[in-house]
Amino acid sequence: MSDLSKFKENPKTAYLYAEYVRIQNEQEETEALAKGDMAELAADDLARLASQKADVLAEMERILAVEEKEEEFPNEMILEVRAGVGGEEAALFAEELAHMYRAYAEQNGWGVKVLSEAKTDLGGYKDAVFEFRGLGTYEKLRFETGVHRVQRIPATEKQGRIHTSTASVAILPMRKKHKIEINPADIEMEFSRAGGAGGQNVNKVETAVRIVHKPTGIEARSQSERNQLGNREKAMGVLLAKLEQLQEEQERAKLSKDRKEQIGSGDRSEKIRTYNIPQDRVTDHRIKESWSNLPKIFGGSIGPIIDALATANGGGEVEETE
Repeated sequence: MSDLSKFKENPKTAYLYAEYVRIQNEQEETEALAKGDMAELAADDLARLASQKADVLAEMERILAVEEKEEEFPNEMILEVRAGVGGEEAALFAEELAHMYRAYAEQNGWGVKVLSEAKTDLGGYKDAVFEFRGLGTYEKLRFETGVHRVQRIPATEKQGRIHTSTASVAILPMRKKHKIEINPADIEMEFSRAGGAGGQNVNKVETAVRIVHKPTGIEARSQSERNQLGNREKAMGVLLAKLEQLQEEQERAKLSKDRKEQIGSGDRSEKIRTYNIPQDRVTDHRIKESWSNLPKIFGGSIGPIIDALATANGGGEVEETE
């Protein structure tokens, strides 16, 4: 018999474990009575109980299998975009990437919430953080982490020269079981008024939260909730996700010291994908494939790219380019 303690200790299967034990006890009692003239009468009952017990065990195994997959590929994640090289053009590109992923999320029926955003005067993103919720969010988007590059002629370019800008994307899974614990003494927390459109829309109470993990310098912000406590919980969740990603990167680095970090510094040489506007082409350099119709792609139609990465990956990690 397999170890049943995992079913007893898991809240999702504890009630089924109790039913399994009840059936097993009834089975043992029936077996004790199944002697002599009673053996034939008990045979049907024993067959029924064995079938019931097998069904309950199969259901418990199924529930744990689903839970394990949700832990590996949770249905909740953080998407962070940050402008890299290229000034205002990089910020506008970061905003376009954010719009692309939000449109893709809408096509998949996922929920998206803005946790924090810092905009430039022209409406681009210096950086922005979003919460995605829905079936398959992290599993589908996990390979989007990295530096994205755009090549185009800016609207302000009078001589028709092509400019290159970058923006980094980070995909962070929000797991229910955290691998690390944060020492409260390592946390620095700041509160401010959540940004708004101005006038009466500006929050007059300090509800926005910024948390800094002092040992690493990693920060997380949230301004999406109406109260300070809600934003504090959101920001702490983002911080945990960032610290766990850092820990995973460090563990991978021990196995492969020459492996690049996933996000890097935002430098254009650390690219995973290039969006070439004049040639109407996007190329993913890890799998050396290209797609056309950039307006449609920026409009959220990135399914073929996502699928190609998953196929090329075969369940593991997509190789990074030099």
